[in-house]
Amino acid sequence: MNHAPVYTADLGTGEYRNPILYADYSDPDIIRVGGDFYMIASSFTCVPGVPVLHSVDLVHWELINYCVRRLPFDRYDSPAHGCGTWAPSLRYHNECFYAFIPMPDEGIFVTTASDPAGAWTPLRCIKEARGWIDPCPLWDDDGRAYMAFAYANSRCGIKHRLSMVEMDPVTCDVTGDPVLVFDGTLSAPTVEGPKLYKRNGWYYIFAPAGGVTNGWQIALRSRSVYGPYEARIVLHQGNTAVNGPHQGGYVALEDERCFFLHFQDVGPMGRIVHLQPMCWQNDWPFIGVEQNGDGIGEPVSLWRLPFPENAGEGLEIVQDDDFSGDRLGLQWQFQCNPNPEWYDCKARPDALRLFMAHNPDRADNPLWFAGNALTQIPQAPDFDVTLDMSLCPSVEGDMAGLGVVGHQYAYLALATRSGVPVARLVQGQVIRDAMTGMKPGTVEEREVACAPLESHRIQLRMKVRAGNRVRFVYRSQSGECVEIGEWLPVAEGTWTGFKVAVFAMNHMNSCSDGYADMEGIRFTVPDAD
Repeated sequence: MNHAPVYTADLGTGEYRNPILYADYSDPDIIRVGGDFYMIASSFTCVPGVPVLHSVDLVHWELINYCVRRLPFDRYDSPAHGCGTWAPSLRYHNECFYAFIPMPDEGIFVTTASDPAGAWTPLRCIKEARGWIDPCPLWDDDGRAYMAFAYANSRCGIKHRLSMVEMDPVTCDVTGDPVLVFDGTLSAPTVEGPKLYKRNGWYYIFAPAGGVTNGWQIALRSRSVYGPYEARIVLHQGNTAVNGPHQGGYVALEDERCFFLHFQDVGPMGRIVHLQPMCWQNDWPFIGVEQNGDGIGEPVSLWRLPFPENAGEGLEIVQDDDFSGDRLGLQWQFQCNPNPEWYDCKARPDALRLFMAHNPDRADNPLWFAGNALTQIPQAPDFDVTLDMSLCPSVEGDMAGLGVVGHQYAYLALATRSGVPVARLVQGQVIRDAMTGMKPGTVEEREVACAPLESHRIQLRMKVRAGNRVRFVYRSQSGECVEIGEWLPVAEGTWTGFKVAVFAMNHMNSCSDGYADMEGIRFTVPDAD
């Protein structure tokens, strides 16, 4: 399945464009180890979780692993949108990779690996706490270790403070009481995502302030880890189109050049990733480029490739899948902890078998709460995706298909109605979300269109445009492509962009022995509409 990726930041002219990843890798953190760069990001209740990405040039990236294979609480055996793993941090210390991962309802967790592409240890809680988020560690020169963190307003009513706490340098267990190091009540009523560094004898905290949509980046510095800290705005939107710009981290190259990686919230597509040039001036970071005379850096739209002589053109985020492997591809995540009874990679050598699932926790079975739905992150605002599949129904209501899932979503399913195969177009709307993690939320689905088919084998195509609307096409047995319904709106999920989903389920929430075979999925640059 070799073809051009649906989006690339490398312009082929010695420059790259922002965003470098037009994909929802929310709350990214980044480190350099030798000539390799590694990035991790939030994933909430999508599992496997906390994706690990790799690059050799900061512009071309590949997905190589996940830090979390299972969330360690029974509540995550079902979707709990907006909960789970929030903004993580990644560090390399004593030849070991550390991922510090917050779960806002449960506490701060850590996992480690000797190889980021290999096995990560199960999540281990280093501090039980509700509302502690965005942890970042620092192992100091004197052998002591510290962790900076923020607070979740939805859990504890605080959104404007950063704290520091001491931790055991070996076990990472929190050993001290938190010390307030920044109070943004007046200047930064929302501040979060601290990244802790030490350079030239200064302690630095990089943090986004002012909120995801319209905020800015601040840098704090102090000669003492506990402060007092001076504060300065080091990056903001200014006269650019890059709102936010929000949470991220920086890396220094071997030649002392620096780059800052951060996200921008673009609504339905979620939080896409930008790369800014960075330098130091009088021991303060300066990020981006001065464009409007205010002395503060603004994001760049174009910049020189960091490594033009060593561009990693062979690296990309794989989306296509011919389902010929004996395990799920890295691009796929479930909406909660996976159950091995949901799928079989070996039932056919050329297909992934998805078994019909009902939802034991609900009277209905909407896609938003279907834990067995396989999802992946879109990699461009405009793309086409084609799915070949077949259905083996058992009871009325069995269906399988392709769609997008978010607060407004849609899908096209191959189903059976009174024994007749049909194409069923459905629109969904999240009426009440569960952002606090305490209530399950409310969803409404309605059938928009239904068309009779000739067989239980079909090719479905989904067109996504501008990252906020979707339309569906199916290919009949005669080979004719048939559009069904009109363009439908797409919205972001809870703290995330919308996801592409393939699924098999019973929409009447009946138990079933039916299944569907997914025979291949392909993402392409859009056809002319």
